[in-house]
Amino acid sequence: MVNYQLFITFAKMNYQALWRRLAQVYGEGEAKAIARMVYEVRYGLSWSDVMMGKDADVPQDELEEIAQRLERHEPIQYILGKAEFMGEWFDVEPGVLIPRPETEELVRWIVLKETTANILDIGTGSGCIAITLAAKCPKAKVTAWDISEKALEVACRNAKNHHVHVSFEQVDMLNSQLSTFNSQFSIFNFQFDIIISNPPYICNKEREAMEQNVLDYEPHTALFVPDDDPLLFYRAIAEYGNKALKSDGWLYFEINPLYAEPLRELLSAMSYQDLEIKNDQYGKQRFIRARR
Repeated sequence: MVNYQLFITFAKMNYQALWRRLAQVYGEGEAKAIARMVYEVRYGLSWSDVMMGKDADVPQDELEEIAQRLERHEPIQYILGKAEFMGEWFDVEPGVLIPRPETEELVRWIVLKETTANILDIGTGSGCIAITLAAKCPKAKVTAWDISEKALEVACRNAKNHHVHVSFEQVDMLNSQLSTFNSQFSIFNFQFDIIISNPPYICNKEREAMEQNVLDYEPHTALFVPDDDPLLFYRAIAEYGNKALKSDGWLYFEINPLYAEPLRELLSAMSYQDLEIKNDQYGKQRFIRARR
């Protein structure tokens, strides 16, 4: 028997119907933004197309599935397989951290004094940092590490889509011997001008304040650190930086505002100089840089 009510629901699904439905979960402003992203990214419809009524022509069964997934708080980026970063689109999928606007500020903070700089991005995820730097500085040599094979697959695909070259390597930064590093370069002789990282920095005790869509869907290995060692990754990266950074080379980190000062003290104790903490657009201490 045909479910006529379901058929009517499908037939009436358009931008207005979609955002009003999503507003019950996300609120009006966010619901409208999500709905516009669905039509733009999945169906290639501009706002003018939507205003002309073309939004009613999309496959209704697929749109219904998208709506249901969004109602379950699944991130729109995973549903569409795309996330925007610094005005460009990057592939993402479950198991790969979704790029954040805050990280764009970290990339903008980097001033490349030499176009031939050697750059290392640790914990590259989708590759958004490394690929953006490679695109902005085509003569730079950019290397990117991640422990996740899935993340590296996505990052390689993104580099190909953006027509840039990045040397991707599967590396466990917490392995003191870095035995998984298989580059043609010696890890201690290859000298970087810049090491940049947005490592896991959220303590487990902070979970209660986090959004459901992040907790339920994004990779916890890319988010969380033990409560008793919140600087775990920063310490490991800074130790490596003391071996691999050139004299006057720079560390750039995205950080947890709760541990900005302890991290400053840690880097200072490791003989890093010219330490500077920078606020994000919300006024939180979100970034730090230090010179070797």
